[in-house]
Amino acid sequence: MSGGRITVDGQVIESRSGQSILEAALDAGIYIPHICAHRDLHPAGVCRLCVVEVEGRDGVVTSCNTPAEDGMVVRTGTEQVKHVRRLAAELLLANHPADCTACPVYLKCELQSLMQYLEFTDARIRKRKNMTAPIESNPLIVHDMVRCILCGRCVRACTELRGVSAITFVKRGDNYVIGTPNGESLADAGCKFCGACVEVCPTGSIRDQLKVFAKYKNKKAALVPCRETCPAHIDVPRYVRLVKQGDEGAATAVIREKVPFPGTLGHVCDHPCEFDCRRGEINEPVAIRQIKCHASEHDDGAWKERGYQKPATGKRVAVVGAGPAGLTAAYYLAKSGHQVTVYEKEGQAGGQLRVGIPNYRLPREVVDHEVGHIVSAGVDVRCGTEVTSLDALKAQGYDAVLVAVGTHRGVKLPLPGKDLPGVFVSTDFLRGANLGEPLPVGERVVVLGGGSVAFDCAGWARRSGARDVTLVCLEPRDAMRATVEDISEALEEGCTLENACTFDEITQEDGKVTGVRCRRVATCTFDENGVPDICVQEDSEFVVPADTVIFAVGQRPELDEGFGVELGRGNRVVVTEDGGVETGTAGVFAAGDAVSGTVSVITAIAAGRKAASAIDRYLGGDGVIDEQLAPEMAPAPCIGREEGYAARTRAEDAPVEAERCLQCDLRLQIAPTKFWGEYKSAKKPAAGE
Repeated sequence: MSGGRITVDGQVIESRSGQSILEAALDAGIYIPHICAHRDLHPAGVCRLCVVEVEGRDGVVTSCNTPAEDGMVVRTGTEQVKHVRRLAAELLLANHPADCTACPVYLKCELQSLMQYLEFTDARIRKRKNMTAPIESNPLIVHDMVRCILCGRCVRACTELRGVSAITFVKRGDNYVIGTPNGESLADAGCKFCGACVEVCPTGSIRDQLKVFAKYKNKKAALVPCRETCPAHIDVPRYVRLVKQGDEGAATAVIREKVPFPGTLGHVCDHPCEFDCRRGEINEPVAIRQIKCHASEHDDGAWKERGYQKPATGKRVAVVGAGPAGLTAAYYLAKSGHQVTVYEKEGQAGGQLRVGIPNYRLPREVVDHEVGHIVSAGVDVRCGTEVTSLDALKAQGYDAVLVAVGTHRGVKLPLPGKDLPGVFVSTDFLRGANLGEPLPVGERVVVLGGGSVAFDCAGWARRSGARDVTLVCLEPRDAMRATVEDISEALEEGCTLENACTFDEITQEDGKVTGVRCRRVATCTFDENGVPDICVQEDSEFVVPADTVIFAVGQRPELDEGFGVELGRGNRVVVTEDGGVETGTAGVFAAGDAVSGTVSVITAIAAGRKAASAIDRYLGGDGVIDEQLAPEMAPAPCIGREEGYAARTRAEDAPVEAERCLQCDLRLQIAPTKFWGEYKSAKKPAAGE
């Protein structure tokens, strides 16, 4: 069917082939009231609010399913049209509660907006009682059918758009309602919790659970929390979908659009994306890190052909520290056309990836491979070269300097016995183990601390021959900074946890460590400076036997005042604003652990990206470092039905595990609601038009 010109209320507009009168009018900015119609759904014509008169035809027609034909003359505001709309509105509102100001979607409700446009109230309508209680027992979604107007958009979205058919029109007594076919839960009805029904519902009768939005700044962030909570904002749904489709090369390319360490992150990322994964509200979050690791292991390298390399700028940048933050910044600065030199004190690049993480967690060949890609981008990495002063770098004519030294200096608490033989700090212990110079451990090891570093020390101690390994930490079990995987792996290996304990003394006999004297903590709070205020339980003292003690209670940058930057609490570099990378010295920047203290690898990488962007702008560039390394492909909106989908648990096979993803990002592709006030011709037509 060919398009053509139609006249709507005296205005001539162009219609495209296959468009309805409603679609053509809305595209031209002419508002016609409607509520059962939606851009992404087939027209139903059931609400009768979109009726218009067409010259040469008797009565009125529903504009949503009446094709626009060349030469048509349409009127949207005649007395007959208004009469039909009023009757239709009365039918819609007969069951609807008169509590707009108490509605959870107040001022965001299409029905409310529509009634304002029609200048219609329900004051004269005799309401039918609807005592249906909201169903809040389903994950992620609330069904509040007392607000339902039976427009059917949710059913069409579930059936036509997604191909799931978990909800439908159900007859209950003398009335129809929207529900599951047999009154079962959404999970049992085959729902895939994609949220399409929520997105198209015009009244909020089907809506998100409030907790979905509780911690996020906007709707987009709340609906795709895995992407939002990733410090580098990697497009998680996109690469998970590609793994599901068997295209691991493209999946790795998507990851590399934001980070140069996909394999490293596949092994050691603390995966904040999984903590907020919406699938976790149903049973278990998607194993996103596992999927990332699988993708990187099957990388085909095709992304190399799609990356950018900007022309040389003639600007020189020095980066102090070849850890994840420094190398990430160096990589993007080199691709932005700058000449970058990285100075690293250790004999090999990688920073904590090399000396702070055990190789049984992060294989060194993975680090070598990814550092190699960074070097191949034009980064000059000079290992075995310690920088002790910024003045030395400035004298070499660098236009900008990034301080990214990491936190390689361990911390000992001021306990009696801290200087005894056999008492170590985590940094020295892990560095020695990683570089083939292990420190001696006895049969009974106590690790003081509850973060991931503490668990790395415990794992190394077990592998070094320790018979008993105990971790003692201040935090209770549910507040530990280590990941669930760290904790469960340590317990499986036979380690013991002593939670909510404070340590008072390292006990000794004849100058040798015999144990750690501890007390149970009743309460613990922290002031604004992070200093703990501890209240211990009475008569709770006990001693954990030990002949080796490892402090894993914090790390600091190896910097001193003579380096040339302002240092603050914890020996960290002071930056000009919270979360920033600029120091008080022009041309000198800082990022990663040097600024924030010890953080996760992905957080350090994100800081390196931020630093690269800021330094590029400082040197006259645009600061844009994003790349498109994978072909853009619009995902299919139809996800299909799968019995037992909600009950599926984690799978070892990554492509199978990827199938558990709810594909939350598909919801953002659904056309957003556009209220009548947003149309340029939103005036109410005069009678007879």
